[in-house]
Parts: sequence; C-alpha cells; structure tokens
Amino acid sequence: MKRLATHQQTALKKAFRKLWLPVTALAAATLVSTQLAAQRGGVFRESRDHPAIRYSDGSPSDAVSVLHQELQTGVTQLTFEPTTGYLHSLLEALDVPVQSQVTVFSETSFQARWVTPENPRALFFNDTVAVGWVRGADVLEIASLDPTQGVLFYSLDQQAAERPSIVRNEQCLACHLSWDTLGVPGLMTLNTLPLPDDPNAYAVGWVTDHRSLLSDRWGSWYVTGAPQSLSHLGNRTQPFDYVPGEVEPAPAFDSLEGLFDLDGYPTPYSDIVALLVLEHRNHMTNLLVRIGWETRVADYPSPDTLRPDAEDAETAIANAAVEFVDYLLFIDEAPLPTRLTSTSGFAEWFSAQGPSDNKGRSLHQLDLNSRLFRYPCSPLIYAEAFDALPDRARNAIYQQLWHVLSGGAGEARYQTLSSADRLAIVEILRDTKPNLPDFFQEQFE
Repeated sequence: MKRLATHQQTALKKAFRKLWLPVTALAAATLVSTQLAAQRGGVFRESRDHPAIRYSDGSPSDAVSVLHQELQTGVTQLTFEPTTGYLHSLLEALDVPVQSQVTVFSETSFQARWVTPENPRALFFNDTVAVGWVRGADVLEIASLDPTQGVLFYSLDQQAAERPSIVRNEQCLACHLSWDTLGVPGLMTLNTLPLPDDPNAYAVGWVTDHRSLLSDRWGSWYVTGAPQSLSHLGNRTQPFDYVPGEVEPAPAFDSLEGLFDLDGYPTPYSDIVALLVLEHRNHMTNLLVRIGWETRVADYPSPDTLRPDAEDAETAIANAAVEFVDYLLFIDEAPLPTRLTSTSGFAEWFSAQGPSDNKGRSLHQLDLNSRLFRYPCSPLIYAEAFDALPDRARNAIYQQLWHVLSGGAGEARYQTLSSADRLAIVEILRDTKPNLPDFFQEQFE
C-alpha cells in the first residue's frame, strides 16, 4: 500500500470524501508497496502515442469498437431498462456473464459521487472486457483489450437513445496509466481502507494480484463466499487499524442480501472466486500489453538517434518475457484456503470455457483447493492480443515458457511447478493453441 502518485491523487481526492491514514497504516503502506515493487520489472517509458503504438488515434478492432460500429449501422441494438439502463443488454452483447459481478465501495471511479457502501460500484468481466455500473450514475464504464492498442477505455451514456454511442474515455487514464499498470494504459485491483473523516484527507491505495497475501486484499470490496476463518480486508465499512500479518478474520457473507438495497444489481453476490480471477487477469493484461508495446517501439523503423539501443532492447524484451512467463504460470502465487466455493455460479461458468484438449482439460478449469487454477497457466494465452504480439516478443515468451515447462529452469522458484503440472500444461497447449512452436512437441522428463 502506498500514497498514490500526484496525478492519481488529483483524480482520486475528489472521489474520496475524507480519508485519514494513521501511522500504522502508513507503515503498512510502505511494506506492501515494497513487496509488490520487488516483484515488478520496468515500466514502458515511451509515449502511448509513439508512432509504433498510436494509442489515441489508431484504428482499434477490440470487441467494444466492433459493437459500436454495429450499433451505428443498426446491425445490433441495445435494450434500455429502468434502473440498470443498458447494463444487461451490453453485458449480453459483449458475452460478459452476470455471475462475474464483484462490488466495490471505495470512491475511486470518476463517478465517485454516487458510490457508497450502500450503493457500491458493480464490475463484470470476461477475459478481455470489463464493464462497470454504478446505480444512478451517468454512464456505463467499459475497458476492453484491443489486439494491438492495449486496454481501451469507453463510456456509454445511460440515457435511452435510438442508436446509443460508445465513446472513448481517456479521463480513466488519470488512474489507469501509472507505475501500477507498468506504464501502459491498463487495469488494476485497487484496495483502500475505510477510514474516518479528516479535513487533511488524501487518497491512499495499493494494488493486489495473485501473488498478494489474502490478508492484504480487498480493502473496500464486498466479498461473498469466503470462509469464516479467512483473514482479509473486505466487508469492512467502518474504520479499523490495519497491521500486516495481524488482520482479524473478516465478516463472512454468503450473499449481499441485507447489506444494502439490491434493486438493480443483477446478482446478490460479490463472488470471492470472481475477485481472485479478476486480480490475476488485470496484471496479466498489463504484462501482455507492455511486452507488445516495448517490442513494437524497438522494431519501429526510425532514425538511429530515436531507436532504443539494440542490445538494451533485446535485454528488455528477454526480461519482460521472463516476468511474463513467471506470472503466466503462477510462480509465486499466494496460497489459497482449501475448498473455496463460488456463491454466484461464476466458477462453474468460468471453468466451462474452452478450449479443451482431447482429455477434456482446459486452462480455464479452476482448482480452488490451495490454488486458483487446476492447470496453472493463464488462459489469457488464448487472447487475440497474445497472437498479435510482434514475432520477437511472442518467440521470446514461447522460448522461456518451454524452458520452464520442459524442466530446463533450475531456479528454486520453479520448484513449485510439479512435473505433472508441467506435462499437463504442455499437453493442453499442444491440443488447443494454434501455431505453437515445433519445439513444444519435443519430449521431456
């Protein structure tokens, strides 16, 4: 946890009514921030509008831009409903399941003035699209992974229209472009503590992913389905002292019923399993975008004085590939409790997603018994953005991935990946991942 960067504070201070950080929480902020920083590599340092990227004026082809074109041509229509507006229709059009709903009551959205513990923001997602809904707010918030442009942010006006228009919304970058997103427009799971009012308020937060201890996660999030003995920061709407390693078990809820008025919310859940998958997905997305952008800049034909040094670029790509693969394979995943259950049906929906190999196994299958995935390799390897990576980046990833899966990586951190897991992942990829390099067909012990 840490004090947010200046540009983030400018955006978020308006969102937080008044927050006060006691000395103990400030110490915790430094500790958690340092732990995560030690696990991160460098950030993308070029402009997002570098000619190799053209984030602001490039031609996107992500699911949301395609849907927008279909809306404007009349191929697709959205249905407007009382209370929820276009939410249900948009989720259906983008193949985003309502079972993925998670809810957060920190005022960290640009629509923060509507967000309270009694009116939390609801997020819905699949592998590459996320939708945010705040009851009574002006717009639906959308983030979508484009094959080459990275994560694009959009909004959809919550007013009935003959042809609703989905528009780019770069004000989201005030928070979604930072060190925490690796210097690219990206995604993050932000935690805050519910603290008392104070006139000298400033916004404080920290990000988590699948490497974070559960006791450091979910501050200002509702969590349903967690075991009663589980220590985490969720489900607490009143101030409390936070000391790392000394977090008491959180209030346990099977559903959100009775916590606030659920009118309009598609489900009465903020599923713990959906939260776990979302945290993994968010940082995995940032790693994917960063290595693609770094390689495109390195490969872009430009005067020598403007090109990155070839050796430095090669080293940066190799290092990014190692970090990418480590995260892809859940190296350093924080242990989970045994026998986690999904209250909303999200786990069943997610595990049913393919593709499956000839034994019926899929990288989408969840484990939920001390670890998140049954076969610890991120299903984001199937994303169009992965296939659209420059050859040099994709080849570096595949080489490092094979190096680890074939048993060639001798570092101690890889010992958590059993030979049975490594073999299963290779066999699944052989059957389900088109254009896998030939060396994945080789035998190994």
